[in-house]
Order: sequence, then C-alpha cells, then structure tokens
Amino acid sequence: MSKSRLALATVNVVVLALAVVTLLGAAPQSTPDPRLLDEPLAAPGNWFDSQRAIGQDRAAYARAVRQSAKIARRTARVAPDVAQAQWSLLGPTNIGGRANDVVVDPKAADTVYIAAASGGVWKSTDAGETFTPSWPDDITQAVGALEIAPDGTLYAGTGEANPGGGSIVYGGTGMYRSTDGAKTWEHVGLDTAGAFGRIAVDPTNPQRVFAAASGNLFVPGGERGLYRSDDGGDTWERVLAGVNDTTGAVDVSIDPRNPDNVLVGMWDHFRDPDRRVYAGPGSGVWRSTDGGDTWTRAAEITMPDPAETGRIGVAFSPADPDRAYALIANKLDGTHGAWFRSDDGGATWDKLPDNATLKANGSSYGWWFARVFPDPDEVDRVFVAGLELMASTDGGRTFLQMGNVTAGVVTGAHQVIVHADQHGMAWDPKVPGRVYLANDGGVYRSDADGNIGTWKGALVQGFTQHYSVDVFEGDPAYVVTGLQDNMCQRTVAPDDGAVTKTAWTKYGLCGDGLQTLIHPENPAITYSCSQYGNCGREYAGAPLTGGWRKPPGQRYGWFTPLEFDPTNPEVMYFGSNVVSRSTNGGQAWTQISGDLADPEGDLVQLDPNPGYRLRGVITAIGVSAGDPQRLYAGTDNGRLWMTRDQGATWSEISDAPGLPGMWITRITVDPADPDVAYVAYSSYRDGSDAAHLVVTHDAGESFTDLSAGLPQAPVNDVVLTGDGLAAATDVGVFTSTDGGQTWLRLGGNLPTVPVLDLRYHAGTDTLTAATFGHGIQRIAMP
Repeated sequence: MSKSRLALATVNVVVLALAVVTLLGAAPQSTPDPRLLDEPLAAPGNWFDSQRAIGQDRAAYARAVRQSAKIARRTARVAPDVAQAQWSLLGPTNIGGRANDVVVDPKAADTVYIAAASGGVWKSTDAGETFTPSWPDDITQAVGALEIAPDGTLYAGTGEANPGGGSIVYGGTGMYRSTDGAKTWEHVGLDTAGAFGRIAVDPTNPQRVFAAASGNLFVPGGERGLYRSDDGGDTWERVLAGVNDTTGAVDVSIDPRNPDNVLVGMWDHFRDPDRRVYAGPGSGVWRSTDGGDTWTRAAEITMPDPAETGRIGVAFSPADPDRAYALIANKLDGTHGAWFRSDDGGATWDKLPDNATLKANGSSYGWWFARVFPDPDEVDRVFVAGLELMASTDGGRTFLQMGNVTAGVVTGAHQVIVHADQHGMAWDPKVPGRVYLANDGGVYRSDADGNIGTWKGALVQGFTQHYSVDVFEGDPAYVVTGLQDNMCQRTVAPDDGAVTKTAWTKYGLCGDGLQTLIHPENPAITYSCSQYGNCGREYAGAPLTGGWRKPPGQRYGWFTPLEFDPTNPEVMYFGSNVVSRSTNGGQAWTQISGDLADPEGDLVQLDPNPGYRLRGVITAIGVSAGDPQRLYAGTDNGRLWMTRDQGATWSEISDAPGLPGMWITRITVDPADPDVAYVAYSSYRDGSDAAHLVVTHDAGESFTDLSAGLPQAPVNDVVLTGDGLAAATDVGVFTSTDGGQTWLRLGGNLPTVPVLDLRYHAGTDTLTAATFGHGIQRIAMP
C-alpha cells in the first residue's frame, strides 16, 4: 500500500469511507449485501488497484499466470535464444521492500522465512543477515501469510490481505505447502480465497492448521472465512463463514496451553474503483472451545455502531494464555477503533481506555497493520503493529515507541532506525531475546527483545517494489528508480556531470517514489516524483530550492506522467487532468489543454472523501521525436487524444473502432513516424476480447490489436527495442520482432512478477525493467 509520505515524516493518507452504510445482522451467505447495490460500479478512480478491478473476475489473475507460462513454453520451442536469455538483478539489495510475515524455523538454527508482498517467500540461514528467494518463479509472487509447523512444514497463503490506499496489493491463487525448507512448494487448495491474513498451526498437532482467508477485495463470496485442515493441508473445511459475502477471516490465534481454544478476527470489507469500505457489521471476534467445531461471537468487541467495526487482530499471550488481546484497528475513516483485553482466555473482554499513542500509531489507515504480538516471556508486555512499532509493559494500558521511526527516514543495510509500517514479528525460541520484525522496509532483527535502539536491518534483501526506471544513455550503470514506500533511489552519485558508482542511495524528496528521470544531456540533473504530482528537480542528487512548481490541475493521479520532449530535454510535459508544458526544465509551466478526462464537465465523483476524489486524470503522454508538435495523451477513463500543434488544439480519437475504452497506461510514439503510436491498456475482462495493446499507423484514424498473443493481463508499458517491441505486463515481459503479431516471453529466469516500466538502452542493446517485487532487472536483448 502506499501512504502519502514526504521526506522525513509520514503524512497521513485519509481513508475512504462511505457516507452511509446499511447495517446488517446475521444473514445467509447468499443474501445480497445492500452496500453493493447502492451505486453502480464507476469508472476507475485511482491508480493501481482500480485499474485492475474492472471485470470483477475472481480467476483472472490465475488465468493470466497460466497464459504467461504457456507462452514461455512456446518460446522455448520456437526461439530458444529468447527463452534462455537471462535477466540480472541490479538491485537494490541494500534496502528492503514490503514483508508481510516472518517465521522462525523451529529446528534449523538461524533460519528465518519471510513473506514478501509481491516477491514470494525468501529465506535466511544467517539469522536475518542475508535473504535469498525460495519460491517458484512461475506462480503468483504475492504472499500474504506464512506459518511454520513444529515439524518444520511451511504454509504460505498467497494474496495480500492489506488492501491498498493509493497503490496495489495483489490477490493470490491459494495455499501452498513445503516440507523441505522451502526448496519446493505444492499447491494445496483454497484457490479462490483471494488473500490470507494469518495461518496458525496447532502447537501440539502439526496436522491441524487454520487459515484465515480474507477473500477477494473486489468480488464478494468465494472461499472466504476460517478454514481448518486436519491432515496437514491436504484437505480444508470452512469452519466459520462470515455473516455476509463481504466478510472473511483476517486473523487467528490458538491458545498454546489449550489448542481447542481458538480466537478468530473476522473482517467485513470490500472495494470498488471509487470506494473503500474497510469496516462493516460482519467484523468481529469469534471464539471456539472445541477446536473450531462451534463458535460464539464476543459481543463486547465492536464499535458502538457495528458498521464502524474494521479489521481486527487477535492474540493469546504465550506467557499466560489466560491473557488475550483484540485490536479493532480501524473505523470507516481508517483511524483507530478500540483496544480490548481478556483475562479468562477470551471468554469475556474488557475495553481498555482510549490511548492517544495507540490512536496516533494507526494513523488514518489502521487496516494496513492490525497485528498484535505478545511477548512470549512477559504477560504484560505486548507489541502492536502500526506506523511505528509500539510496546506496552502494563498489559496494554500505555505504550512506548520501540522502532524509532520518527528519528528520521534513512535507507541502507544494518540501519537502527526501523522503517515505518509494521506487519509481522516472530521470536526465536532457540535464542533468548532474539526477535524478528517484518515491515514495509524489509526485515529487522533485535537480540534484546525488540527494545528501541537494538534493531538492525538485513544486509541483503532484494524484493523491492518499483514503479519506474530510467537509465542514462551515456552510462548504463547510472540508474534511477521510484520505489513503493522506499523513496527514489539511484546507483551513482552525480556531481556536475561526472558520475561515481556507489551503492543504491536515495535522492530527491520522495515518499513513495513514482516517476523518476535523468536529464538526457546532463546526468547531474534528475527528476523525482512522489504520489499525486509532488515532483522535484535535483542537481547532483540534492533538491533545488524553487526548482519545481506544481503544474496546473484540479486532480492529480497517483502516478502523474512526466515526459521529456525527445528533441529538447528542456521541454517537458506533465499530466494532471490537463496537460502542461515547460520550456525551462520544469521550473515554470503553461497549461496547453483543457480537461481531457472530463471535457463535458459532468464527471461524478462518488468518493465521499475529498482526498480520494481522483477519478478523471491523465495517465499517459506520448511525445513524438519526429515531430515535436505532435503529442498524444490518455486518461484513466479510456479517453485518447492527439494534438498536431503542441496543444493549441486537441482531437479526441477514443471512438476509433477497436479501442477498449479502459485505463490507458502508456503511449509510445515511433520516433521515425509521428503517425505511429502504441497505446497500452489495463484491466482484467473475463470472457472479453478487449485489447490491451493497440497500434495506429495513421494518427488515430484506425487501430490494430496487437494483444492476441499476450496474456490477458494489464499491459503497463511498451517500448521500441531497435527493430522490435517489448511489453511489460502484470505477468512478465514479452517481446516481438514482427510488429506485435506474435509474442515471446523474454528470458527464462524472471519470476511471474508485475513489471511496471521498461527502459531500452540503445548503446548496449539492453532492456531494464522496474519489477513490482523483484527489484530492477536487466537483460541483453537476444
């Protein structure tokens, strides 16, 4: 998820809430939820989740993964040189990406496993110093929950249960199991569970496993709820369903002294492209005293208005299982809900007094955390995940900061300042005082029970999530990129045109790093954007005071397009809901279009929160190298425009036959012919032949579909590679040498990971890819 984060402080993201939510009592699973019927699904409203939500097809991603694998097999037969070409990881490995869960091997010393949000499972055998991938390349890379049984069996639930604010979380393809230390994995069911919030194994019986299936964020129903396996994952039975078809399980805890005593946090939530409804009357805590056969709802654990009850975390204290905790992490507006404690094993609950520190720690997106971690040795000591890592030593009445996030934002290995946004903790039973932490910045270890100042980050990770990449044509070693929640990073230190190679280091004033660019003629000048058009111009990596003025606009997308004129790098173009032009490198801007997403002025913003009224923005700009007067622009609602006079007049070309009318992700203009432009689109459409990549050879009079040989998945970028094409999709990179008539999967070792941006370097004939989960990758074109 992306939170609006600026420089050295974290800025709250205001969470979407419905103005009115219909209250529901218990109802059969098949009863329609009125909240899903009060408004029709609207056009996409913000970047990344919403552009992939159209179609409401639960199986679309899994189908695209299979299609990608099929194309890879065909490539191996017909073009072995393309299939055997190898991608190389450029990094960064000295910083981390989002880790959702962490577990410690109960048998092997110093062995730790983590669940990367979109990078698979990673393993460390040196107590968290270095991590290597331990997950198949050819299946979904989104892992939401991880658990290890006393006998060493690993369970991984795919799909992330932390729903996005501005950015993306990917769904999964079910539950996987490994019995050989993550060397191999097998699929063991729950294909349509969507996402998993937690997995728990009976400490006395490794064959009994509980899985909290949260469900597909956009599609009600499916395999959501609490599932139990009594045969080590071979078969699963749903033992607790939600009261409606938008309620799933998100957390589960087993009493270590009496494993028949089980607590479950149920979460009623859904999303459509214009709304986030992350609370509802189906949310609550259920308890079973017979191992999951029967359940009783804890009536005390609710907000006064049940519709305000959001995500709930639950946990027994290993030090004394009579003590249990439950956290309502968020209300409809995303802020902290309530905090509860039980001293009789979950039979009854007391609401603890409101705590200002705990409230602040949830910020305005408490659903992003919602985990509780009792100290295994001290009954009154408990950690709560939030923006920062907080701990209580008095049973949850007061809290102190343990991560030191607010001391500043830094990057690099072995840092003692813990990255923001905590997700998982695990103590090592073999080493007293040793505990691991997983968060949006990767993995940390403390050998002093997690006390402040005792954390250090891993030395080598590699599962970073990237939105963009640029490569300096004069030196391909010089790379800049924007990362999810890890700022803007670069590989060299430019100083007045000279470059000195170094480790990846941050530059600019990014929070989440979005668009990043290097001046084509002067590498000392770079550009960096955070979310919603907050961009800057840097010299030698340092921000230039007054060097950027936010261009005109009423609405700014999550990823605002920023493009150079290929014939003159002092000329730049920027897209909000209008196109703006600068002739002095971004220091001043002139609006050169009207509202291209809503020219009629009748676009309806359904989101009741003004902070998320972002529907109707420009998402792609294509500039011609052959004719600098010619520009193309595309929007999130599928409107495509062209100007022949540098913006004095615009013509809409969206009505040309064959255009799908969905989210436009990228426009690439042939540098040799301004009449030729490639347009990429995003969304899943079940049973539809809608194109995801088209080309025009006559300036928009007509279009040809080039997506027949591509997986039915979002196309995020398309670039010209000499005489060929390369397309970045949610399931890998594909190449064509016949103008897009046939496609081959490029390279044999790139995981099935979303790729959001490509940069072709002509001098070395290499392609560099920004992956969303496996760092920056590069390949020599075969």
